[in-house]
Amino acid sequence: MENGEVFTPLSEITGQKAKAKVDPPKQQAQRLPATKTDPNKAKKIGQVHFKAAHGIIVAFFTFILILHVLGIYLFTSGFLLTRLVLDHKSDCAVPPIDSANKYTAGNAEKGCWHPKTFKKAVVIIVDALRYDFTVPFGEQFETTDVSSIANDPAGAPPVAPRHFHDAIPILYETAKNRPNNAFLLPFIADPPTTTLQRLKGLTTGTLPTFIDAGSNFAGTAIDEDNLVAQLKNASKRIVHLGDDTWHALFPGYFEPNLTHAYDSFNVWDLHTVDNGVTEHIFPLLKAENTSKWDVIFGHYLGVDHAGHRYGPDHPAMTAKLNQMDGVFRRMIEEVDDETLLVVMGDHGMDAKGDHGGESDDEIQAALWMYSKKGLFGRTDSAYATPPVNAKVRPVGQIDLVPTLSLLLGMPIPFNNLGKPIEEAFVGAKGTGLENLAIVNRLAAAQIHRYQHEYAKARGLAESTRSTSLALWATANEAWSSLGKSKGNSVQMKNAYEAFAAYQRDTLSICRALWARFDIPRMLSGVAILASSLIVLALYARVLHGDRSEVTPVFFTRGAIGLVLGALFGFGVAFILPGEPKEHIVIVSSAISGVVGAASTFYSLSYRLMSPIPNNIWGWISVIFTLALSAGFAANSFTIWEDEILLHFLTTFGVLAVISSFRQKHVADRTLGIYHSILFTVLTRVASFSRLCREEQMPYCKSTYYASALSTTSAPWQLIIPAVAALLIPTFIKSYYEGTKSYQHNATLWIGIALRFGLMLSAAYWVLDAADDSDWYPGWENILRTTKRLVAQIVLAISLAFGYSIYNWSKPLLNIIINESTDEVGAPKEAITILGYANVYGSRYALLVTIWYLAVAVLQKPMGAGSIGVLVWQLFSLFEIIDTNNLRHSSIGPVVLGLLGSFHFFKTGHQATLASIQWESAFIPLAKIRYPWTPVIVILNTFGAQILCAVAVPALVLWKEKPQKKGLLGMLAKAVATHMLFYATINLATTMWAGHLRRHLMLYRVFMPRFMLGAFVLVVVDVVSIFVGLWGARMSILSVAEVFGFGG
Repeated sequence: MENGEVFTPLSEITGQKAKAKVDPPKQQAQRLPATKTDPNKAKKIGQVHFKAAHGIIVAFFTFILILHVLGIYLFTSGFLLTRLVLDHKSDCAVPPIDSANKYTAGNAEKGCWHPKTFKKAVVIIVDALRYDFTVPFGEQFETTDVSSIANDPAGAPPVAPRHFHDAIPILYETAKNRPNNAFLLPFIADPPTTTLQRLKGLTTGTLPTFIDAGSNFAGTAIDEDNLVAQLKNASKRIVHLGDDTWHALFPGYFEPNLTHAYDSFNVWDLHTVDNGVTEHIFPLLKAENTSKWDVIFGHYLGVDHAGHRYGPDHPAMTAKLNQMDGVFRRMIEEVDDETLLVVMGDHGMDAKGDHGGESDDEIQAALWMYSKKGLFGRTDSAYATPPVNAKVRPVGQIDLVPTLSLLLGMPIPFNNLGKPIEEAFVGAKGTGLENLAIVNRLAAAQIHRYQHEYAKARGLAESTRSTSLALWATANEAWSSLGKSKGNSVQMKNAYEAFAAYQRDTLSICRALWARFDIPRMLSGVAILASSLIVLALYARVLHGDRSEVTPVFFTRGAIGLVLGALFGFGVAFILPGEPKEHIVIVSSAISGVVGAASTFYSLSYRLMSPIPNNIWGWISVIFTLALSAGFAANSFTIWEDEILLHFLTTFGVLAVISSFRQKHVADRTLGIYHSILFTVLTRVASFSRLCREEQMPYCKSTYYASALSTTSAPWQLIIPAVAALLIPTFIKSYYEGTKSYQHNATLWIGIALRFGLMLSAAYWVLDAADDSDWYPGWENILRTTKRLVAQIVLAISLAFGYSIYNWSKPLLNIIINESTDEVGAPKEAITILGYANVYGSRYALLVTIWYLAVAVLQKPMGAGSIGVLVWQLFSLFEIIDTNNLRHSSIGPVVLGLLGSFHFFKTGHQATLASIQWESAFIPLAKIRYPWTPVIVILNTFGAQILCAVAVPALVLWKEKPQKKGLLGMLAKAVATHMLFYATINLATTMWAGHLRRHLMLYRVFMPRFMLGAFVLVVVDVVSIFVGLWGARMSILSVAEVFGFGG
């Protein structure tokens, strides 16, 4: 009864009714036992037992999740280090070294450590202002005669101007034509180049650490010494306009009546912040208002948002840079002689507008300073023209802090590692070497003071900084040799260069020092992850029998171990106060929990099987998982992971075809072959969606966006979501009709709601394209409001209406009673139950389609197509597993893991920070809203893995008949196997990242892949437990209401 049209037991009941008419006493005797057993009571008892067993399984997997989180946390805290922040503050009256020119320190009006040059400053940050945006195209590239190249095949192709070229010429023009008034230099950022970390570096003068990259959404106040705090301490009136990140870092520092902050994360909005800054800054520059402020910080975001939304090579970037050019021309006219005007980028952007610090374009910003006084100079006449590219005469962003501090008469912040920029202190004639040497001596002395305090706080040996101490001594000797006359220009230059050499060496030492890893923490994290993986592997693949029967023992012992271990850890930490308490407690608790759970295997040794696979599918699962894990030790394998996954999935499809040929029944053989071929073809179709990472070039061609340099979809790609809306519900319907399950709520959800939601999703991207391309000028606000409303409706259809249908849905059955007569003419009833053979799977699979809609609306057009293909593949995989009788095999959950990882890449993502589609947060939202904004970004980023995790129970439930014994144990086994796949990948990427911590490609390849593995593991764990298992619970209980529970 493969399709379940005829319910045999009910037919037998009909026969018994006819027989009872002939023999009533016998019928009465047979009915007597039924009167002693109340079916409703039996059903309630079954429900109680099922819910208890299910709850224990959920608790056990939550225990595994806790172990994963603890292991990841410990490794991360040792791998992505934070530096020790000293709470020392520089004092205006206490310079780090004696005055070189008999200047009296301590007077903030004249200058704390050095005579100040300017009374006021206007500091403008143009977010993502890349250096080559500011240099004319003709200066960067030689003009090429195209006709000569045409006649010379060997000639280089001409370089065409991009939209970002020659759009903001004012900075270069003033620096070239009026070098005493302005200078323009490449401004190199230290990665990570997220805005929040750059602002920390630009105000403290110190280096960021990679643990800060994850803090870009949630800035906390800077508690170390910084330029803004020094200005505030000197009673300077500070105004901030623009990016609201400043208020998270410097709460209460700005003049409340003059300050205006704007939401910084809505990358779809190119104009609100910029227009707001411009609106409020120019009134403050008027002569009658200059007495109200001392320093203005203005932060424009439009250039960065244009890059994120369109990429740098887009007309929107031209318009935004032209706007900035006009703003700066006006500022030049309106600032007075006593005001320093500074314009800078906090970072750059890559060809798609992203910035994580992984390429040169992402760290090469621009720095421009202007003064009407004409005080700037060059140490060499060859430097009169600004550098043509960012490789020539760059300055570090940490150099801004000592430069601004001394120009404004402030003390240099205590933790600063930068040095003064020479153009600002050498004088208009370029001969002020004495002043240059003095300011570098001050900055070097402050660095020396910081180095001494840091070494003392960390307990570092003198050998750690022996080289820099020697350079410090050399620099002081060079200074002392000048005498009272300060020597000649050559000696002065030597002294200046000696102090600069000390700064560079100290900076190098600090970079190496802060790249050190806490090996004990890393090893502890790996140990927890490895031991929890062993427990999960034994539970998933070695334990024999129904897992729901023994899971209570696993959970009880594991939970007791966690608690007792934590108590023991607290005791040890109390006895050893010098040791890190957090580390001791976590390790003690986690290891004790693992030992407690593992002890169950000893008690159940009679239920253990050999861990060696006993069939080809078991071996394929192991080979896929271990090969993928081992490959992450090579950067080339990691870079080309999407191609590796394509080959693995294709291999599975081919093997499934071969396996299907071996099926005995023609129906199974035909169905298996068809779906195996379909699965393989769909894998190849999905592979056409691709976003290449930088390391794959030139052997990879991006198709996810309109071009490799764009972050917008091509017009033809807008058709893809509409095609998916028309086809995917139809294909899903065909799978339901195959088992006669397209009944009742399935017709409502799949035939109407799902299709309507997908059509609305397609309409969203048409509205978005109309907004992006200005199809209807003047309608921008209406289009944005409308498209957000559309996205919100789709999410409501999915997560509100869809879940309501799922929660209250009855089994998808249709009972037909046909009246007929038997051979002797007696009346007979033939009862047919449509959908019986797939009663579990058809109901549960609704949950997969509900999440499909929620994920699809948050993907860009090519991503929506990829997710649609994924859902089609999922239903084909269900059929492959059923026809080949692979419910108990590990291959299904492992292939789901491969599918989720594969479609992660096909939805426009890579294992890089720059590929995160932050703009997806604003598909249904106008501004940042917690916790919804991070949830939306997670759904966009890990949508494929989430869908595959939701689909795991369907591998067991699809075409499974009612009253199946051990069904809950089978579900636990499948979920554990799926989690095991990702736990293995996470352990491998963690171990390789730790082992290759000195590798050249650590921060570009291995570290991002480790972070991806950790995030995916936690997301899959959560979804498997709280979506998959709970969804299966509702489905099984719904079916049990009709058919009862199995024995």
